Amino acid sequence: MPSVQALEEKQKIVSEIKDKVEKAKSIVLFDYRGMTDKDIKVLRNTLKDNDSEYKVYKNTLMRLAFKDLGIDFEQYLAGPTAIAFSDDDVAAVKVLSDTAKKNDALVLKAGYVEKQVCDQDKLKEFAKIPSREALYAMIASGMVAIVKDLSIALNLYAEQKDAPAEAEVKEETKTEAVVEETTEETVETNEEAPAEETQEESETVEQAASETTEEVPTEETADAKEEE
Repeated sequence: MPSVQALEEKQKIVSEIKDKVEKAKSIVLFDYRGMTDKDIKVLRNTLKDNDSEYKVYKNTLMRLAFKDLGIDFEQYLAGPTAIAFSDDDVAAVKVLSDTAKKNDALVLKAGYVEKQVCDQDKLKEFAKIPSREALYAMIASGMVAIVKDLSIALNLYAEQKDAPAEAEVKEETKTEAVVEETTEETVETNEEAPAEETQEESETVEQAASETTEEVPTEETADAKEEE
């Protein structure tokens, strides 16, 4: 019969498992038999870099914890089983799936993602989903593209909006130039006209003077007529 201390220790571990499962966004059960210590170390570090970790518990204790949580993992708790906890929906799934492709010793058993039990096929589908960082990068890239397109559109709109105003300014400038040119021509015409009129008047005066001179008799002519 187990001692009270042993029971308390088991209950403590069960509570730990339940707490980790409730806080995690996803968990994955996997078989690690055949992996070397080096492989285990690399896996542990890779999971850590992706906001994940894994633990190894006795199947009996995990069974009690999952039963209390209402998660049916009974058929997957056979043989050595490790459990990975992740703060991301797909991070641990992707890491373990990638490791399984490179190392046949690691075998995925099942997972618990989005509050649903997932078999191997379902885990493979989740493994194809981009990680949180990749999604953020895609979103950021998409936002940059949207901002760029918006900037181009606004520039084009501004150019189209300014085009009529520029055309109007050019038309006004052209009109002003025509007006100035017409004014200059008028001024030049007015300046030349008096000179021509003065010349004509001078010729008229000279002609009139000449005619007057011919008509007025000189004193000698008058005397000659008296003598006759």
